[in-house]
Amino acid sequence: MRRVWPRSLGAQLALLMALALGVAQAVNFVLLLQATKRQTYVQTATLAIARLAESVQRTRTGATTPQMLRGSLASTTSPIRPEMELRPDVAAFAREMLGQVGIRVGHIEAAEIPAREFQVQVDDKGRLLRQSAVLQRRVIVVSAEIAPSRWVTTAAPLPPLHAGVFGGLIFQTFVLYGFILLTVLWVGGRLARPLAELRDAAERFDRRTAPEPIAEQGPSDIRRLIAAFNAMRTRITAMLDEKDRMLGAIGHDLRTPLASMRVRTELVEDEGERARMAATIDDMNKTLDDILSLARLGHPSEAEQRVDLPALIDSVAEEFEDLGADVSVEETDRLTVPMRPSLMKRALRNLIENALKYGERARVRVLREPAWAVVEVDDDGPGIPPEEIERMFEAFTRLEGSRSRDTGGAGLGLALARAIVDAHGGTLTLANREHGLRATMRLPLQA
Repeated sequence: MRRVWPRSLGAQLALLMALALGVAQAVNFVLLLQATKRQTYVQTATLAIARLAESVQRTRTGATTPQMLRGSLASTTSPIRPEMELRPDVAAFAREMLGQVGIRVGHIEAAEIPAREFQVQVDDKGRLLRQSAVLQRRVIVVSAEIAPSRWVTTAAPLPPLHAGVFGGLIFQTFVLYGFILLTVLWVGGRLARPLAELRDAAERFDRRTAPEPIAEQGPSDIRRLIAAFNAMRTRITAMLDEKDRMLGAIGHDLRTPLASMRVRTELVEDEGERARMAATIDDMNKTLDDILSLARLGHPSEAEQRVDLPALIDSVAEEFEDLGADVSVEETDRLTVPMRPSLMKRALRNLIENALKYGERARVRVLREPAWAVVEVDDDGPGIPPEEIERMFEAFTRLEGSRSRDTGGAGLGLALARAIVDAHGGTLTLANREHGLRATMRLPLQA
């Protein structure tokens, strides 16, 4: 059976605190119960010893009557036998108490023995009418040698632990547990609440929105942690903005010399050399466009809108078909998805272009899941080694062999496509098919 563990920090703290307090209160209940039993035992032993002291004193003074000695036993030997449950601690306690009242005796023995309490009825002449066992008890027996071959023995029954005692201990345990648990939960909540807000802020961190500082609350260590997080997030946002501005400036500065080079290629007389130079410049322009697109993802200028995804795919596929590329799109019903159309077109172009480069043809279809719109782009290429698939989404990453630089590009297509899909709250994955590769894009149906 799978163990369910709460995910939130507050719930985990509450559960751990409740378990710890529960164990502590269970131990406390056991200790209280043992203390109560011990107190009862000491009181019973004290009663037996007090009876012994009185019986010994009266026996020595001779001021005794059968009524006075009722509950005690005079004998020539001790009735306590080795096979009984001997209690040397009670014997030592008895000697101490007798010494405190000035009674000196010889040997003292004590034992705890089982006994049965009986209820009897007698008539007016003392004849037994009825007898019945009422309760199984434990009895403390103390015997003292007051003279050679003269022993006096007394006993006292241990009282049963009544339900009221159990009830009182249980009530006390639960009251303490309740008060302590409420206090600990309040303290735990004070610790967990700012940490939970810090975790949520870290999960929601998005450079496209201005970071709002988290309120500094809780203990001093947590307040300092929140302040450090706010400062770190501000620094990260500033660094990313600076990176975007730098890339934008580099792209702007490179546009002019590339355009100049493109014009100068027209002056080259060798037609083959002129075509190669123009293709190189076009590749440089495309790489520059990809870099600038990655930089602009953090600051999109296009508003998000609901767009019919199959229609958008058809428009992208027509661009490739006009160039003679083998692109097929499986017909599907209308499916509107919140997106930025220009960015999504760029991602789809990159995926279809990738399929055409390495698989000669591209087959596209759209599926609908309960919360997602799914776009699959299949090719008939050689695929990618499984251990290299995730690395293909890194910028400027390409594989050797069949996916070599002969096909052109700088290795930014998949990185840009995933960045665009991530910016829309979706996912982009690659997986090998039996003959080829499949790129799967999932976009949320709700913004």
